[in-house]
Amino acid sequence: MKHFGNAVKFVYFFTCFWMFFSNVSFAYIDPSAVTYVVQAVAAVFIALGAILTVFRHKIAKLFKKGKKDEQPEEKIELKDIEETEED
Repeated sequence: MKHFGNAVKFVYFFTCFWMFFSNVSFAYIDPSAVTYVVQAVAAVFIALGAILTVFRHKIAKLFKKGKKDEQPEEKIELKDIEETEED
């Protein structure tokens, strides 16, 4: 019931805000202008995702620095791939 009350308050506030602060304008928004806005928003999200990924890896590396791996990673070299193709 509490969520319903919050939803009603939101709808009431949104309606009042829309009624009091809206004005009529006769303007044309060019589709290419909207495309630029969409590209800018997408670029911001992609950049934020890249930044978060870099910092997440750096933080994870700090926590793993003190611990020694029990099993070292197995590296695949080019000669291993060539040997399997010849078999």
